Amino acid sequence: MQRTETELGQLWRAMTAADLPAVLALSALVHPGLPEDEAVFAERQRLYPAGCLALAGGSGLLGYALSHPWAGPSPRLNSLLGALPPLPRCYYLHDLALLPAVRGQGAGQAALRLLLAQAGALPCRLIAVGGSAPFWRRQGFAAVPGDAAMLASYGPGAVYMQRG
Repeated sequence: MQRTETELGQLWRAMTAADLPAVLALSALVHPGLPEDEAVFAERQRLYPAGCLALAGGSGLLGYALSHPWAGPSPRLNSLLGALPPLPRCYYLHDLALLPAVRGQGAGQAALRLLLAQAGALPCRLIAVGGSAPFWRRQGFAAVPGDAAMLASYGPGAVYMQRG
């Protein structure tokens, strides 16, 4: 069933610890070559719940987003943060994952609006994976230089991007 961007925007809600099994399953489906431990998802949700969203649907989780304030270089894939920086220099979008059935309907843009509100005046950074760089370019992000070793942990074709 096709939904409008407004309807999908209203389905985004705060992610809870109870969502983590479904988030992990969705991550394995959407990012099969980029596995992350459950501890990574749990830590992000615990450290910055305001930046962790779940897209609820009648049949279960349709998508999720993980984000948080950050200061240093982008974290490597499947790594724990330990703590958030007291003086963040950017807002890091760790992941936005959607089931193929809801892509292209505005769910990604709706989530991004919510996350940009969390970012405030901070520039937003992310690593585009799986050919998603064109989507992020349409959202106002541009490729910027990034650490090659860090980017390699995100798979071939990963692009470090920033907005603001």
